[in-house]
Amino acid sequence: MTAINLDEMSLDDLKQLEKDVAKAIKSFEIRRKKEALAAAEAAARDKGFSLAELTGGGTKAKTPVAPKYCHPENPELTWSGRGRKPAWFNEALKSGKSPEDMLISAS
Repeated sequence: MTAINLDEMSLDDLKQLEKDVAKAIKSFEIRRKKEALAAAEAAARDKGFSLAELTGGGTKAKTPVAPKYCHPENPELTWSGRGRKPAWFNEALKSGKSPEDMLISAS
């Protein structure tokens, strides 16, 4: 490797060198990751599996759950009945509504 005399370089040359080094490091890391992935896939294949089977990759994305409840006055506001209750749902309960009152009818 050739020695570079940084003291003789201009500021523009130093900044360009910095960019080139960062780009070279990124490229090196990408190559190493690809090599590691190929090695992991080969090891999994040797044992009779795919890497996706072992890591849980390749599973289908979760499909959204259909709404179960809607706001009493604004049917655009809905809730699936899962997770945290929305504020409008809690307010409706406090005002005397029951969850059954807010059910979306299955027409």
